[in-house]
Amino acid sequence: MASPSSLRGSTRFQQQGRQIWNRFIDLLFPPRCGGCQTAGSLWCAACRAATQPIEPPWCEKCGEPFVADRLCANCRNYPLVIDKIRSAALFDGVLRQAIHRFKYERLSGLAEPLGDLLADYWCAEQLTADWLIPVPLHPSRERDRGYNQSELLARQLARRVNVPVSSKGLRRTRATAVQMTLNAAERRQNVAGAFECVEVQVRGARVMIVDDVGTTGATLDACAQAVLKAGAVSVMGLTLARTP
Repeated sequence: MASPSSLRGSTRFQQQGRQIWNRFIDLLFPPRCGGCQTAGSLWCAACRAATQPIEPPWCEKCGEPFVADRLCANCRNYPLVIDKIRSAALFDGVLRQAIHRFKYERLSGLAEPLGDLLADYWCAEQLTADWLIPVPLHPSRERDRGYNQSELLARQLARRVNVPVSSKGLRRTRATAVQMTLNAAERRQNVAGAFECVEVQVRGARVMIVDDVGTTGATLDACAQAVLKAGAVSVMGLTLARTP
């Protein structure tokens, strides 16, 4: 049996080999920015600077930006179960382009810089949680895409903020229509009862549900209902971006 020291040495050798290989690939095929497509990095300094953070005033419940009152009209008329939802930046400009490429063009490497953006927001707002749970895709959609972008963001966030992630803590009980094609009422109906929490360790815990883009909060609220039913004491939603 190999000794622990020899195993550690083998692991370091493998890591160094991967780093050398990745640098070689970058030389042959320089990465392009997910926002502006400039060669050199997946998320360039210019696009990072151009990202528009969401700042007050916002709806205290769903985080909708540019809301002067305590609650937006949607939250007044259709109260959410989730404690609150917050988002790091506006779903606009270069960030919108990057998220589109991340989701639909298989640029999974964008999970690291975009997850770091989410982690920077977490630290700035001093957010806390016992568990991170990504919004799940239906298995058929995840197979088509190759990954769940919300899970990749949650994993990068977990590495930065030292909170465990339950990547399969929620599951979809049925396929749903794409939310972007629906109005607010249709969104609520579309995802009602569509999630089940299967993470037993949420009982008595504070849970943060992670998603890529938020609009009305319908999906996050449906997830929160499932997590609260499983025994969580509080549930908050966190998205990388929020529609203006």
